[in-house]
Amino acid sequence: MYGLIDCNNFYASCERVFNPSLNDKPIVVLSNNDGCVIARSNESKALGIKMGVPAYQIKDIAEKHNVSIFSSNYTLYGDMSSRVMSIIAENVPELEIYSIDEAFINFEGIQDIIKLGSEVVRKVYKGTGIPVSLGIAHTKTLAKLANKFAKKYTAYKRVCIIDTDEKRIKALQLTKIGDVWGIGRRQTRKLAQQGVITAYDFTLLSQAWVRKNMTVVGERTWKELRGVACFDMESAPPAKKQICTSRSFGKMIDDYDNLSEAIATHAATCARKLRQQKGYASSLLVFIHTNGVRVDLPQYWKNTLVKFPIPTCDTLEIVHYALLGLKQIFMNGYQYKKVGVIITEITNTSQLGLFDEMDREKRERLMETVDRINGKHGQLLKVAAQGNGCKWKLKQELLSQHFTTNYKEVISINCKPK
Repeated sequence: MYGLIDCNNFYASCERVFNPSLNDKPIVVLSNNDGCVIARSNESKALGIKMGVPAYQIKDIAEKHNVSIFSSNYTLYGDMSSRVMSIIAENVPELEIYSIDEAFINFEGIQDIIKLGSEVVRKVYKGTGIPVSLGIAHTKTLAKLANKFAKKYTAYKRVCIIDTDEKRIKALQLTKIGDVWGIGRRQTRKLAQQGVITAYDFTLLSQAWVRKNMTVVGERTWKELRGVACFDMESAPPAKKQICTSRSFGKMIDDYDNLSEAIATHAATCARKLRQQKGYASSLLVFIHTNGVRVDLPQYWKNTLVKFPIPTCDTLEIVHYALLGLKQIFMNGYQYKKVGVIITEITNTSQLGLFDEMDREKRERLMETVDRINGKHGQLLKVAAQGNGCKWKLKQELLSQHFTTNYKEVISINCKPK
């Protein structure tokens, strides 16, 4: 049996943990640069606020219904996610972290699955304040379905199990095909032409038709909905073949110095992520572009690929070559809106060069030390070329505090007696 545990309205729930006055109040969280809605509480959904709508379009409804609006606080959300996942991992046999707010659980060998599942849900809420829901079934895809019912219907008390064929068929009949994990919009339209409206309709198609007209993943999804497990647990996420870090600026930038600070910061982030997966990169791509929406301004898009002499994961080296790439493509006279760095050609080994004069063992020890210090104290150490980012940082005018990662922003409690 598999379980899918999911944090309810995760970003909004994180904001509520440290501000209980927001309980039962409408909340929305905005994307980078406070652009559009990317998360909503149930109360905001009930007001008709849609995902992806630009922030300025909800201004009137937010004022009318006292909607609390927040900038994305990814530092807080990431730390809260780690706390949630660590509690789950301590209480289950095997865990696969699927996203920042979702994880699969392997219940193989567990006698009383409902009891353990309910206990995990209780412990996560008690330990973090984040409400979670758990769906349990014979396959991952059915567990995803069960999770939706655990969220939707309070009678399940946040734990729904599909353990009989009768429950499976009923759940499939109540689920639109477009809501099935692994079925995209294009496949939904194709299936609609075959009269497939629900997940149950999909399971009635012949395997031959599914194999011919859908991908291998589509056929596996068909089997999973019929109760045949095809997707195994993945305890360790696969290593990325590319690593990209990019951000849009809060305001447009036209000078090289600020662009170079942004590129250096993105390159350093890529290098850190590369070391986390124990990889080495042979090249990187640097790109810059203006704001395509501003038709009143001259436009410019450019990128360049920079090859490394030796595969590396060294921050200093990667930042150096990223800045060389920026020098090749930077042009004066333009207002730039976004820049980014993409690490490419990732391998798990590094072949030394005959004429390489760098003491790479010493540099590896340096990177290990930097990662260890930053891991304990936040991004305390950085390359000087990264600057302070004060002119190119994201627009985050509605950012909440970093309650769990910055001791200066820890909540103060007034314990004075009455």
